[in-house]
Amino acid sequence: MFKIAAVGLALCCGLVIASFRVAAAQDIAGVEDCTKTTGLDKRTGCLQSNVNFLQQLVTKNALDARQRLNAAGSEIAALKHEIVALKSTVASLQANVEQLQAAQKAAGDKKPEIKKPDAK
Repeated sequence: MFKIAAVGLALCCGLVIASFRVAAAQDIAGVEDCTKTTGLDKRTGCLQSNVNFLQQLVTKNALDARQRLNAAGSEIAALKHEIVALKSTVASLQANVEQLQAAQKAAGDKKPEIKKPDAK
């Protein structure tokens, strides 16, 4: 997990640095513009602040993604359970229909007896 976070952090830092070179006037929410600071200590502190912010952002996004994945897994399990219940209901209904059709066919096969009137 640490390696993934480190790679993500390195990628984010690379993108931030590249974005400063390409579009220096572009503001990124939460990231400080370190190009205007003078002095090595101030610039290092500014960059470290940006790294910390990006690390927190990556961690937060990973947590959000994990929560969404867990919620989706729970929903899938509930839907699978519902499918099993519906299949059982359909099978029961099909059995009832077959019984009714068999009963109807048996009743149709019997010829009604014609009663003759009694002769007096």
